[in-house]
Amino acid sequence: MATLPITKRGADKLKAELHQLKAFERPAVIMAIAEARAQGDLSENAEYESAKDKQGFVEGRIQEIEGKLSAAQIIDPADLHADGRVVFGATVELEDESSGQKVTYQIVGEDEANIKLGLVNINSPIARALIGKDEGDSAEVQAPGGLRRYEVVSVRYC
Repeated sequence: MATLPITKRGADKLKAELHQLKAFERPAVIMAIAEARAQGDLSENAEYESAKDKQGFVEGRIQEIEGKLSAAQIIDPADLHADGRVVFGATVELEDESSGQKVTYQIVGEDEANIKLGLVNINSPIARALIGKDEGDSAEVQAPGGLRRYEVVSVRYC
């Protein structure tokens, strides 16, 4: 299995979710199944069916997270020393060359991406265009609204 890059913050978030699922969600589902079984006839027991469905979801999510963590290459941006070059985990300040508008993004793994928080997926067009660029370089990005040119204003590793 290929390794998947993830920031330390992203890995910690997945570990916390895994703990929540194993320590609280799984026992609650097991208890709900036991209570539903105690009600008798399982063939027409909606609570039992609902609890079994929830159990399937919880167990599937546990397996998914465990798989991701086992394949994860955890990268702490604070430990990066890329001499101003854009790499995975870097926080990049960009300036749109046509409008002068500035935006800041951190390049993160697929599970961490949230554009509203400025976290862009390593596989997104903007991240692919920025990887390997240095401060002062320009990058062309094919956006839904057309071709955009950005200047890399600063690169931070935090």
